[in-house]
Amino acid sequence: MFRPAVAPARVSWQKLTLLPVLLIAVLLATWLWFEQADLDALTRNALSDGRVSKALWQHIELTVISTFFVLIIAIPLGILLTRGQAGRATPVVVGLANIGQATPAIGLLALLVIWLGIGRRAALIGIIAYAVLPVLSNTIAGLKANDPALLEAARGIGMSPLGVLTRVELPLAVPLILAGVRTALVLNVGTATLATFGGGGGLGVLITTGITSQRMPVLVVGSVLTVALALLVDWLASLAELLLRPRGLEAGP
Repeated sequence: MFRPAVAPARVSWQKLTLLPVLLIAVLLATWLWFEQADLDALTRNALSDGRVSKALWQHIELTVISTFFVLIIAIPLGILLTRGQAGRATPVVVGLANIGQATPAIGLLALLVIWLGIGRRAALIGIIAYAVLPVLSNTIAGLKANDPALLEAARGIGMSPLGVLTRVELPLAVPLILAGVRTALVLNVGTATLATFGGGGGLGVLITTGITSQRMPVLVVGSVLTVALALLVDWLASLAELLLRPRGLEAGP
C-alpha cells in the first residue's frame, strides 16, 4: 500500500564509521573460525577452486544490474506521475508496483522461470519487480512534498518547467529518493539469494549447498557474506545520502 514517505534521519560521519569496523570484525572472526575448523572433503570441494569468489561476484552483479534498472524505471516514472494529467494514473501504477513487492519473491521467481526459462534474465526481472516500489513511492512523495510557493517563485523568475524540475524540485527531493534507493539496494541483496533457484547464481548457491549437504561451514560462508554485502551496500547508500544531500538541507532532527 502506498504511503507518503517519512524523511530519513540525518546521517552523520560518526555513524558511518561504526559499520565498517563491525564488518571487519565479523569477517575477521569468520576467517579465524575457518582457520581452526576441521573441514571434510565435501566442504573443501564446495569452497575451493574460486567457487566462493565466483558466487560473491555473481551476487554483486545481480545487485548492481537490478538496482540500475530499478533506478532508470522508478525515478523517471515517479517524475512523470507528478506531472499534470499523468498524476491520475498514480494509484494504478503504484498498485502494480505494490503487487510486485507483495508477491512472495520465490513464487514470483518460479512464475518467471516458467515463462522465461532458467537463467539470469528471470532472476533479474524478479529482483527488479520486487524493488521498484520503494524508489517509485519515495520519488513521488519527495516531489509532492515540495513547497508550492517555492515552485511558483521559481517559475516567476522565468525558469522553464525543466529548470524548475532539475534545479529546484529534484534537489529538494533528494533525501527521500535516496532513502528509497537505500531500501531497494538492501532488498536486492536479500532477494538475489533466491536467484539460485532460477539458475541465476549468487551467494544463494552456497547457502542452499550448505543446507542440502548439511555442511555448516558452507552455510556460514554464504550467510555471512550475504549479510556483510547487505550491510556494506547500506553503508555506501548512507555515504551517498550524506554527500548528495543539498547543502543546508536538513532531512531530520
